[in-house]
Amino acid sequence: MCHYTGMRNVDVAYVLIGFVFLMGGGEGLVQGAIRISGRLQIPPLLVGFTVVAIGTSLPELAVALEAVRQNSPEIAVGGVLGSNVANVMLVLGTAAVLGVCSDPDQGIKRDSIAVMAATLVLLAIVIIGEATQMVGIGMIIALAGYYCYAYVDATKTGEEVEVGHSWLPDRLDMAVPSCIVGGYMIWLGADYLVRGATGIAESYGISEAVIGLSMVALGTSLPELAVTLVAGLRGQGGVAIGNVLGSNVINILGILGAAAIVGGGLEISNTFAERDVWVVLATSGLIAGMLLGEREIGKGVGSTMIFGYLAYIMILYL
Repeated sequence: MCHYTGMRNVDVAYVLIGFVFLMGGGEGLVQGAIRISGRLQIPPLLVGFTVVAIGTSLPELAVALEAVRQNSPEIAVGGVLGSNVANVMLVLGTAAVLGVCSDPDQGIKRDSIAVMAATLVLLAIVIIGEATQMVGIGMIIALAGYYCYAYVDATKTGEEVEVGHSWLPDRLDMAVPSCIVGGYMIWLGADYLVRGATGIAESYGISEAVIGLSMVALGTSLPELAVTLVAGLRGQGGVAIGNVLGSNVINILGILGAAAIVGGGLEISNTFAERDVWVVLATSGLIAGMLLGEREIGKGVGSTMIFGYLAYIMILYL
C-alpha cells in the first residue's frame, strides 16, 4: 500500500512540475521571441499572427508529440478535444462573467467560420478513427493557408492584434537565451506531464482518454485563461475572444496535424466518437453561432457555460 501511495504521489508531482515547466517555458519563449521580433523591426500585426499565436500553443504541441512518442495517443487526442471544450466553456465563460465578451474584434466572424470548419474536420477524422500522415500534412497546409489569408485580410481592414508589453529587458543577450531555455522547459515539462498523467491513469484505473480530456486539457488551457483574466482587467474583450478562437483552430489543424505527421498517422479511439467530439461540436457551434449572429455573450450565458464545463468534467469520471 505504501509503495502504491508513493508512486501516486510521484505521478502527481510529475504532473505539477510538468505544468510549471510548460507555463514558464512558454512565457519565456514568447517574451524572448517578441523582443527579437522588435529588434528585427517586424510589424506587430505579423508578430501577433505568428510569434504569439504559435508560441502560446507550444505547450499543447509538446504534450501531443510527447504522448505520441510514449505511445499514448489517447492523451494527445483527448488533450486537444478537452482543451477546445475548456477554451469555450471555461475560458470564454469566464470572459463573459467578467463582462469582456461584448466588444469583439473585426476579424471575429472570419475566425468563427474557421473554428467551425476545423471542428468539422475534427469530427470527420474522429468518426473515421484515424488521421493518416497525409491527412496531417493537409491539416498543416490548411492552417498555414488560413493564417496567410487572415494576415492579408487583417492588413486590408486595418485590424489590430494585441501583442502586449514584454517584461523582458530589450536586449538580445537576454532574449535569445530566454527563447532557448523556454523551449527546453516546454519539452521537459511535456515529458513530465505525460509521464505523470499515464502513471495516474494506471494507478487509479482511469482511462488515458479521460486523463487527456480533463487533467491534461485543463492544464494546457491555463495560458488562455490567464490571457482572458488579463484582458478582462484591461477591458480588452476582443483579445479574449480572438485568443480562444485562434487557439481552437491551432489545436485541431496544427496540434493533431503535427501529431499525425510525427507519429506516421494517428489512431483515434472510438471512445471519442461516442460523446466527446459531439461536445466539442456543440460548444464550438454555440459560440460561433452567437458571434456570427452578433449576439452578446452576457454574464448569464457565461455562468451557464462555466457550470456546464464543471458538469462535463464530473460526467467524465462517473
